[in-house]
Amino acid sequence: MATAVQEKLPPALDSTADQPPLFDGTTRLYISDICPFAQRVWITRNYKGLQDKIKLVPLNLRDRPTWYKEKVYPQNKDPAKKDFAEEMVKYTDTFIMFIFTSFKGDTIKEAGPAFDHLENSLHKFDDGPFFLGGFSLVDIANIPFVERFQLFFLDVWKYDIREGRPKLAAWIEEMNKMDAYKQTKYDPDELLEYYRRRFLFLLS
Repeated sequence: MATAVQEKLPPALDSTADQPPLFDGTTRLYISDICPFAQRVWITRNYKGLQDKIKLVPLNLRDRPTWYKEKVYPQNKDPAKKDFAEEMVKYTDTFIMFIFTSFKGDTIKEAGPAFDHLENSLHKFDDGPFFLGGFSLVDIANIPFVERFQLFFLDVWKYDIREGRPKLAAWIEEMNKMDAYKQTKYDPDELLEYYRRRFLFLLS
């Protein structure tokens, strides 16, 4: 019977180590190889055959990197981010209804505050381009609708929802770099045709 080859880990990062780049396209799994909870995630990664897509970054927990608590295990920020995440996921339905309702009136004027809310929300945390700094369920909840509204507003009203909203523009740009999202995008011409058929009667 063949024996599985144990994965060779790079040296564990300690207090002298620099933080790896956050947004260079690499997905990293920070682990302590002695930790059983980290091992669970490690097993899942291996079982799904993601060894080439998820890079392991061992940490020396007895001599942790100085950036560990802030960037990897932010205990002090977790409750704030958790509460904000719940608030933003709940807001998604309000956002969608707000935009659809605006189609019946002065669309640009009435829809503007909803896009401004996204812009302001993206200013909440400054440790990354996403709603919670790092990629999260909040981004997943919002991007399918922002994708469609961006296309429709530009097509019908020649209105770019990114204009004057630098955080929203940066967020859309970062989302469009993510394979997990790009693989799900629908043909933009077909999306526009669907939205025209469904909503243009409201605008006549």
